[in-house]
Amino acid sequence: MNFSKRLLLHVALALSVVLAGCASTVPALDPQARAALAPTGTLRVGVYPGSPTSLVRDAKGEKAGVALDLGNALGKQLGVPVQVVEFARLALVLDALKAGQIDFTFTNATPVRAKDVDFTPALVQLELGYLVPTGSAIVKPEDVDKSGVRVGVSQGSSSQGVLSQAYKSATIVPAASISQAQEMLLARKVEAFATNKGILFEMLDGLPNHRILDGRWGLENLAIAVPQGRSVAMPYLQQFAQQVRGNGALQAAVSRAGLRGTAQAQ
Repeated sequence: MNFSKRLLLHVALALSVVLAGCASTVPALDPQARAALAPTGTLRVGVYPGSPTSLVRDAKGEKAGVALDLGNALGKQLGVPVQVVEFARLALVLDALKAGQIDFTFTNATPVRAKDVDFTPALVQLELGYLVPTGSAIVKPEDVDKSGVRVGVSQGSSSQGVLSQAYKSATIVPAASISQAQEMLLARKVEAFATNKGILFEMLDGLPNHRILDGRWGLENLAIAVPQGRSVAMPYLQQFAQQVRGNGALQAAVSRAGLRGTAQAQ
């Protein structure tokens, strides 16, 4: 083998090592970051049922959800056990996160919430929409804000906050849980239910004779959320967020949970 061929071979081998290293790169484990992210020695992951971004059952009947899967991935990377803490609705998850009673969740990163918890950059965008009975006079999002129209929302949700300010005529009716929201629609106690389309599609699976309106009334930007006061861990957590987006773990969590209604990330 002449010099040129040997040189090319060495370059190729070196490049393959570099690429392999890049493919398996993980954030450097800083003991201070681990202590900040899991101060009790266990990573407490907050979830609520009915949302693929948080906690649902997959096709095999096993628990799934983006918050659940990413929390398990982070716990494994930190080398700590994971405790999954279930709440009835998202507002209770956020209250627990704010109080430091849990360490991790995945939710809509709004400016209001950012006053109480810290977020990574957004990883998933979801369209916001409406679920209505088939045959409803409401045929597009612009038809909702009218006198006599009752719109269900999850109690304490960002949808409740935004629509309370946006509506001029429609009435907002809070629901304590996703299952209660389904009951409200079936009993015709509301004419529509508003939230992200990931939840709406999940609700639709159990609601015959209903449909999701075409179009959207907004977007949610979902990100990893942790309690404030853990700034020493944020560089590590941001690297982790980049890692799961780049290595396919995020997409695998999205697919396993059956998350629908995603929009093109900005």
